[in-house]
Amino acid sequence: MPEHAVANWRIVAARVERGWHTQEEFAAAYEDKARELREQARISVRQVRRWESGESTWPNRDARRVLEAMFDCSMEDLGFRRPARPTGRRPGGSGRQMEEHVQRRAFPGLAGVVPVLDLTALEHLTAAAHGARRHGERELLGHLRTELDDAARSDGLSGPHEALPTVLGILAAINSAARTAGEDLRCELLALGARGAELAAWLHRDAGAPAQAVAYWHHQAKEWATFTGDGAMHAYVLLRQAQATERTDAARMLDLARAATTGPWTLPPRPRAEALQQEARALALTSAGADQVTRVLDRAHAALDQADPAIGPATCTGPLGDGYTRQRLMMQSAICYREAGQSELAVSLFREYLTTKVFAPRDRAFFTAQYSGALVAAGEPDEAATTACEALALAAGARFGQALAELHRTADVLAPYARRPAVREFRQRLGELTAA
Repeated sequence: MPEHAVANWRIVAARVERGWHTQEEFAAAYEDKARELREQARISVRQVRRWESGESTWPNRDARRVLEAMFDCSMEDLGFRRPARPTGRRPGGSGRQMEEHVQRRAFPGLAGVVPVLDLTALEHLTAAAHGARRHGERELLGHLRTELDDAARSDGLSGPHEALPTVLGILAAINSAARTAGEDLRCELLALGARGAELAAWLHRDAGAPAQAVAYWHHQAKEWATFTGDGAMHAYVLLRQAQATERTDAARMLDLARAATTGPWTLPPRPRAEALQQEARALALTSAGADQVTRVLDRAHAALDQADPAIGPATCTGPLGDGYTRQRLMMQSAICYREAGQSELAVSLFREYLTTKVFAPRDRAFFTAQYSGALVAAGEPDEAATTACEALALAAGARFGQALAELHRTADVLAPYARRPAVREFRQRLGELTAA
């Protein structure tokens, strides 16, 4: 079967939830239920594999009766697709129809929005949910917190496609456990879920999912933060929404960034500094003067000065925004100055602070891509192309989406220099990666 065949993860999740952790166990349970119902239907492990891979999309009548009795739900709820009646239309759309069907089953309300999980991703998702089931209430929270931190680190190193299935599995486990947990544990689970949902929003954005998917997870994060009375987390999601807003909608970006710092909540110093930096970038995009941008950045530095020293490496579930450091603020300040037309100042900041080794591969790729664009604006097309090739080497393997988007922006502004060897080489490499 092809490596990226569409998988029916609904039936996999359903059987694992009921304790049939292998296809062999499920086949044996099916046989028992068939005998109980006096059905003649028999299946093999191979048939189970065909159902779970999506290769077999609608069981026969006898098998449907057994499955409905085993799971107490409809075939559609198990991810099976009822055969469509002939319409007289030309063939050719079945692949996309199957994709949309799986999306509807996997992510209610997000049909056509979320990328379909392949079989490898499915394994990560079910492993995360299954791993959570093996822990008692006292251990569950710690297990999920560790898994979420590991997934966030994986994103920084290997990109969103590696981390996303695990995060979705963790969120599924949180959502399930919170329904039956006591009040105190439920509150802690939902607080952790808000962190995870915010991470899921970022991962979807970096993976290239449409804006609706990103907005869905931002909304979920804010909902859970509201349930737990975590105003700071609510504000932090507003900041992340501002960061996810396109450059072409600078007014909305500005409103979101300001709301994060002026609403009925108090952001800790580090995320407050980050929100002020985002406000400065939005101001630059609205053609505010460089002096105004600098004043807001000065406020960001002042907020960061109030932060307690970080203890140990930053984690997804640690103090809110604890990974926001002076080096990161300087890199994002350079981006603000680039947007404000202060390209030489931006280049100077990039040159000074990109030499540090504090950034994960994802962040280094993104900041290097931004650096390449600033170099074009500063009149250095050859150095810009060389720098862009460095960023591409960092971003290509893991498919860091935001870095690649910035490199396409650099390629566009390098178009007038297309005949220069360095520029031609970069644009060719980027084109080959896009085609692949």
